[in-house]
Amino acid sequence: MAVTLSEREIDAALDRVQRDAPFLRRLANQRPEIVTALRSGGLAAAQAAALSEAEEPVARRLRRQRAGVALAVALADLAGIASLEDVCGALSHFADHALDAAIRAAIEERGHEPAGFAALALGKHGSGELNYSSDIDPILIFDRDALPRRPREEPVEAAVRIARRVVELLQSRDGDGYVFRVDLRLRPSPEATPLALPYEAAIGYYESSALPWERAAFIRARACAGDVGLSTRFLDAVRPFVWRRALDFGAIREIRGISRRIRDHHSRGQRFGPGYDLKRGRGGIREVEFFAQIHQLIFGGRDPSLRAPATLAALGALATAGRIDAGEAADLGEAYRLFRTIEHRLQMVDDQQTHSLPRDAAALDGVARLHGVADGAALLALLRGPVERVGTIYDALDDGGAAGLPEAPDALEESLAAAGFADPAAARARIEAWRGAGPRALRGATARATMEAMLPGLIGALGRAADPGTALLRFDALLQGLPSAINLFRLLEAQPALARLLGDILAHAPTLAEALGRRPALLDGLIDASALACAPETPALLEEFAAGERGDDYQALLDRVRQLVGERRFALGVQLVAGTCDPLTVAEGYARVAEAALLTLTRATVAEFERAHGRVPGGELVVLALGRLGGGALTHASDLDLIYLFTGDHLAESDGARPLGATLYFNRLAQRVSAALSVPTPSGSLYEVDTRLRPSGMQGPLASSTASFAHYQRSGAWTWEHMALTRARVVFGGEAARAEVEAIIADTLRAPRDCAKLLEDARRMRGDVARHKPPAGEFDVKLVPGGLVDAEFAVHVRQLCRHIGLSPRLRTAAAALAEAGLLGARFAADHAFLTRLLVTLRLVSPGGEEPPPASRALVARACGQESWDATLAAYAAARQEVAAAWAASEEVLAC
Repeated sequence: MAVTLSEREIDAALDRVQRDAPFLRRLANQRPEIVTALRSGGLAAAQAAALSEAEEPVARRLRRQRAGVALAVALADLAGIASLEDVCGALSHFADHALDAAIRAAIEERGHEPAGFAALALGKHGSGELNYSSDIDPILIFDRDALPRRPREEPVEAAVRIARRVVELLQSRDGDGYVFRVDLRLRPSPEATPLALPYEAAIGYYESSALPWERAAFIRARACAGDVGLSTRFLDAVRPFVWRRALDFGAIREIRGISRRIRDHHSRGQRFGPGYDLKRGRGGIREVEFFAQIHQLIFGGRDPSLRAPATLAALGALATAGRIDAGEAADLGEAYRLFRTIEHRLQMVDDQQTHSLPRDAAALDGVARLHGVADGAALLALLRGPVERVGTIYDALDDGGAAGLPEAPDALEESLAAAGFADPAAARARIEAWRGAGPRALRGATARATMEAMLPGLIGALGRAADPGTALLRFDALLQGLPSAINLFRLLEAQPALARLLGDILAHAPTLAEALGRRPALLDGLIDASALACAPETPALLEEFAAGERGDDYQALLDRVRQLVGERRFALGVQLVAGTCDPLTVAEGYARVAEAALLTLTRATVAEFERAHGRVPGGELVVLALGRLGGGALTHASDLDLIYLFTGDHLAESDGARPLGATLYFNRLAQRVSAALSVPTPSGSLYEVDTRLRPSGMQGPLASSTASFAHYQRSGAWTWEHMALTRARVVFGGEAARAEVEAIIADTLRAPRDCAKLLEDARRMRGDVARHKPPAGEFDVKLVPGGLVDAEFAVHVRQLCRHIGLSPRLRTAAAALAEAGLLGARFAADHAFLTRLLVTLRLVSPGGEEPPPASRALVARACGQESWDATLAAYAAARQEVAAAWAASEEVLAC
């Protein structure tokens, strides 16, 4: 009979076991049924044979099952018919089974059905990566109310007795060996806490007192045994502690510190060669794991796809998301597979918890042969390159710390002058004030030590800014408003590129600097490379705003949307400063962010309102955007021009527990929507909402029926209201409601006009604007003669008179009007230039004055000009073109 490939491989594996693995040799001789099952049905059949033990006491049954699983998995591993994931997964699955069986037995022995007691798997058990001789490191928790206990027994006493019995069942030894060594020291304060923790006390600890390394440990935590519902609820409760949106670089530093301490403590295992520690040595298993965990902690709070507990999966997710270099991820993954495989060979020999290559040459040769290579020298050659590569990649995460800034005044001034500060004496005085703990955020030894570690990088970054002195002053203002700056300092120390970007923000953009002063955590979002990519489309933003932790109440939703919008708007401003996106694209991004926020909050507000008042049969709210939001191009400072309408019968009544008439219903609902968009919460403010463009202005109701809106537009609206309607766009409402309102707008805009009266009204309105709202300065791009208001008037009168280019987006409208010969060929380009200038100056020079000299090159670049002089010339030319178009309106419309 022909021998299959897998049979030959199993035979070869058994030969190596007989020669070089005494532990497996003994098991193979004792358990021939496992070998037979592996030959006939592969790993799954062998595992089933290992677990199909006869009824006997649970401790002995588990010990025999463990031995059978170890043999089945090891032979499949050595024969090459099981991957590393298969091997680790099978061993981890058995650990779940064993721990669950031990918990069940410990409670049943006390005369109760199991309930209220659970185990969380941590470490390699939690990530499904157990090796042959791993400890397991569970955290045991219990529910005081659900845990069964004996009369007059306190819950903690009962839980501790159960925990002791679980440990005894798993790690007691006899002739069949043991099941698992159990290490409970990962629980909080193990020297002072019981072996099993009350649910509420454990949550309180992780929310308030846990150390950074404990946060990292929970990356790999998993509900595994006992009352899985209890442990799942626990993990859900502590998830915000693990995955923080506001980055804690203290945790990152702690992980690196652990790595350094491991290297120091296991110094004998650092040198590559015989005796090298595959787990703790430089370039070994632990450094691959730490590399993945550091990046998960940095980025995982914002990107749930990166929260994979297993190391290989984490590396893959980080590479796919662009958080780490794909080549480095591949090298680390390949090395990790090799290291874990050789680690398994070491443990197969005598079932010892070892990770070090044997120092004895003969023993090293034996491990090599078990792996299938000729001798120890060949094994070392196989490992040497990957070890060095991992060490090099991991070392790059930590430069060991830079030298601090000098303390002596003269030396400090020299350093500041060399860094680029034009007035080093003033900069020195500022730094000395920090060192004297002037700001509240620096009153504490930890804060000052963290500041000193960060200062060299910060001063170097600010010194390269366009205006170092201004950047330093704005950083000082930021510090003055902070209750604590430790995390900010750690972030800047850990991310030199971010410090350089901060220097540019502080030098050029007072608006962004003020936002940082209110919320320094905005910097966290810039670590993500996608922060400098242009904003996604509205559907993606909607998904982002609606995501996050589910089950938010209404107030929590308001807070979260404010937080996310603040981050998005800040990132858009930074894109302008960094020059990664065209200001027109940024303006569209601002508008998409606003629209997504409006949709998210309006939907939630409607749902909240309906819970109290029900729905109005046949009626729904419609939100109409006008102005810059309607045109899909906002600035950083734009408010939202909105009109609220409602469909259906205005005499109807809602069907809820507290019914309201339709008009009152939708007016109150509109008030709630405006409040949702504008009222500050602990997470800050969102947008100013301007509803003065509604029918009859401030004198009219906040929400009007579509019927009354249509009647008003036909018979009562002023010319300026129809001009405003040219930029109207429905942003909220059902399909039928949208169609109804869009038809009203189209009918209004296409109605016949007296063009002479239209132009007369428009000129009178423009004069009123000039008298009552004069430009703030020569660079008030919106209000200066020949500015954007004149451009809008020139477009709107042509749209209304000729019914051409009736798009709310001014660029689209201007292009259509130019094609029809109603505007000059340069108008659209000049309008685009003015818009770029406006969007940029809203950040750089928000008061309408000429931008400071240091920022003029940035403004020129944003406007597509080679220099500031070229920008001034383009500004003058654009204003001239716009002014000419507005002045020529009568002549053009008379043709």
